[in-house]
Amino acid sequence: MKHKFRCDCPFTSALDVLGDRWMLVIVKLMLLDFKETFKDFMESDEAIASNILSAKLKLLEEFKIITKSKRPDNKKTNYYHLTEKGLALTPLLMELAAWSDGHLRDFHPTIEDGENMKRLRKDKAALAELLEKRYRDKLATVMHLR
Repeated sequence: MKHKFRCDCPFTSALDVLGDRWMLVIVKLMLLDFKETFKDFMESDEAIASNILSAKLKLLEEFKIITKSKRPDNKKTNYYHLTEKGLALTPLLMELAAWSDGHLRDFHPTIEDGENMKRLRKDKAALAELLEKRYRDKLATVMHLR
């Protein structure tokens, strides 16, 4: 499918793909919570509507940010996984989380403040590496079991 971009600006073009309120949330759910099925996403705290989730998964797949596959033992369920292009969004997610941590706590004091936020404050790049490695390791395990 041919996609229309507003202009030739790299920033605006990125927002044409990722600027929707759900796209990065879906990537985050995959990276941090290892969500991989439609049902997994539907059961998440983000409460994304099923029609929107379906459309966003298709778009992420079209842009090769995720892949869709089926397991040999379950031809009915689609499984979604981040591609290298999708994993390359990890530093962006870390920057957004750091910005939120530093600038939204006054407005949203219950923002998560767990171990990952402590790691993020200490070294964003190290946390990004850790999350990518963890995702790749889990994915390798899942693929090995298929």
